Amino acid sequence: QLQLVESGGGLVQPGGSLRLSCAASGFTLDYYAIGWFRQAPGKEREGVSCISSSGGSTKYVESVKGRFTISRDNAKNTVYLQLNSLKPEDTAVYYCAARLFTVCALKDLYTYWGQGTQVTVSS
Repeated sequence: QLQLVESGGGLVQPGGSLRLSCAASGFTLDYYAIGWFRQAPGKEREGVSCISSSGGSTKYVESVKGRFTISRDNAKNTVYLQLNSLKPEDTAVYYCAARLFTVCALKDLYTYWGQGTQVTVSS
């Protein structure tokens, strides 16, 4: 059974940090591009960041550039999203997704999705 499981979400104060993890089971992520998406209440899901299958290419939505960093550890079959300098507008459910393709995208072109992890930024 192919599965993606996100973890690492929580409640954090503005300016704080979190590290989200996306762990795969039932398949190896080596050949998959991975994307992180988020969806806030009443808003459409948006692509936040993505990483190519090799890890050599990354993309970020403009609003998180310089604050979020995506990385992958294929040996651990896990992709990470480091969230720094968090703002209240970063509050959302964060999802990771995988597609069997070299190049990643910030659009909904992914096959497998996790269940999401809640990130809440509030004082």
